[in-house]
Amino acid sequence: MTNHNFTVGDRVKLITLPPYLKTAEPMPTLRSANLLNLGDEGTIIDRRPGGYWGVRFAQGAFLLESQYLSKL
Repeated sequence: MTNHNFTVGDRVKLITLPPYLKTAEPMPTLRSANLLNLGDEGTIIDRRPGGYWGVRFAQGAFLLESQYLSKL
């Protein structure tokens, strides 16, 4: 279930692992997807160009597309 109606501050859950993770830093870098697990919960911190959401997890902040997230 994809949800494109996220807003900053929403709590979300990771429902599918992407092939890799992109960090939410000023100069994003690619990281292994195994830093996160299915079901990990995070908070939307911002909206980025290209259809990405900045999401803060306990493991760090990453850029993810809506298809990988579900609202809690």
